[in-house]
Amino acid sequence: MMTALEQYLQQIREKRIAVIGAGVSNMPLIALLRKAGLSVTVHDRKTAEALGEQYDKLQQLGVSLVLGEQYLDALDEDIIFRTPGLHPNHPALTAVRAHGGEVTSEMELFFRVCPCKIIGITGSDGKTTTTTLTYEFLKHAGYTCHLGGNIGKPLLPEVDSMQPDDLAIVELSSFQLMGMQYSPYIAAITNLTPNHLDYHKDFDEYVQAKTSIYTHQKEGERLVLNVDDPVTRTLEIGRGHDIRTCSKVVKPENGVYLREGVIYVADNGQDRVLMNAEDIRIPGAHNVSNVMMAAAIVQGLCKDEDIVQVAKTFGGVEHRIEFVRELDGVRYYNDSIASSPTRTIAGLNSFAQKLILIAGGYDKNIPYDVLGEPICQHVKTLLLTGATAPKIRACVEQAAGSEKPEIIDVPDLAAAVRTANAIAQPGDVVILSPASASFDCFRNFMERGERFKELVHGLT
Repeated sequence: MMTALEQYLQQIREKRIAVIGAGVSNMPLIALLRKAGLSVTVHDRKTAEALGEQYDKLQQLGVSLVLGEQYLDALDEDIIFRTPGLHPNHPALTAVRAHGGEVTSEMELFFRVCPCKIIGITGSDGKTTTTTLTYEFLKHAGYTCHLGGNIGKPLLPEVDSMQPDDLAIVELSSFQLMGMQYSPYIAAITNLTPNHLDYHKDFDEYVQAKTSIYTHQKEGERLVLNVDDPVTRTLEIGRGHDIRTCSKVVKPENGVYLREGVIYVADNGQDRVLMNAEDIRIPGAHNVSNVMMAAAIVQGLCKDEDIVQVAKTFGGVEHRIEFVRELDGVRYYNDSIASSPTRTIAGLNSFAQKLILIAGGYDKNIPYDVLGEPICQHVKTLLLTGATAPKIRACVEQAAGSEKPEIIDVPDLAAAVRTANAIAQPGDVVILSPASASFDCFRNFMERGERFKELVHGLT
C-alpha cells in the first residue's frame, strides 16, 4: 500500500514543478522531488556565484535553474512551491493562479502527507521555547516525537520513517502559515505583537496569518491560547474547538494558570497543583508562561510528573538568554533570538540588576516606542548598532520620567563586544538582545548568536 507521500508524488508525475528558493527548508524538498524522478525547475534570486555550494548541489540533483534578479519572470510551471520568504500574494504568484497553476509550499505538503498527528505552535514570542518544551514533555512521556518546522529543521524528509502513533511537533511562522489549507491536531498561539511588518502589509494581515493555524481544525481538536495577551484574548473562535487557556491573572475552566507562585491545571473546573513556578530552571517570567503553554498543550498526553521533571531540568534553547561565559566576574548572555522589542523586554525582565545591553540591527518597520521605559529601568549602558539604532535611541531618550542609561553607538557587533568588555565591572551582566532582525549583517539570528559567542570566547 502506498503512503500518502508516494500517492502525491504519483499524482503529480506529469506536472511541471517549480521550487522558489534554494534555502534550508526547500533543499530537502528539491532532493525528494528529484529522487521520485520528477522534473523540477529551481528559481532563486541569487546568482550561481552567490549560491556557492548550493549551486553545486543543485547541479548534482539535475534540476533546471532560473537565477538572478529576474528569477520570477518565467514562472509558468503547473505547481509552484514557494519559499516562506515570498509573500503568497506576490504578483508573480497571483499570475500563476490566474492561469490555473497551483501555489503551495514545503510545509503545506508536509501537513498533507504526514502520517501522524501534528502539534503546531505559533506566536510572536516564545514559540521556539514552547515548541521545544512540548517536544521534551512528550519525549519524556515515551512518545516517538519529531521536532521541526520554523525551529530550523524541515520534517518532510522524515515522513517515510514516521509511524501513525508518533507525534510531530512543529513551530510555524506567519510566513509558513499564510495560505495554508491545513491545521494541526493541536494548535497553540503564544501571543500576538507587531512583527515582520516589512513582509506583511499591516498588523491585521500578520494576525490573520497567525490565526490561520486553527482555521482548518476539525471539531474537537485542541486550541491553546495565552489569554494574558490583549490580542490573543480577543480572537474570535468558532464553535467546536477544545479550547485550553493559559493565564497568570485569571483562572480558566480548562487550561493552566498561576496563582501566588504556584502553577495549577484546571480540568473541567477541577484544579490540581502542577508545580511551583520558582522550580522552573530557565530564568524569566516569560519562561513561566512558556512552561504553562506547553503544559496546556500536552494535557491528556503526559503525566504531571513528566512535565515537572523536564521543567526542573530543561536548560533552555540556544540563543535564548543563553549563558556564554564569565570573564573577570562579568557574565555574558546570548539572546540573539530577540528580534522584536517584546522579546528584548522579556530578556531584560529576567535579571534583577541593571545590564549592559547590545541592541540594534535590521529594520522590520515595527514600532519601538514600547522599548524606551524598560530599557531605562533595566539598562545602565546601551550599545547600539545597525539600522534600528536611531529608533531605539529615540525611544529611550523620549521615555518620560526615567533615569536614562549611557548610550554608545558602535559600528558593528565586534566593536560592541569589545566596548562592553572595556566598560564592564565585576558583577556586571552583558547581554546581546537586539530587538531587531539580523539580516543587515547575518543570514539569521543563529548566525548572529554564534558570532557573538565567538567574539565573547575570544576575549582575554
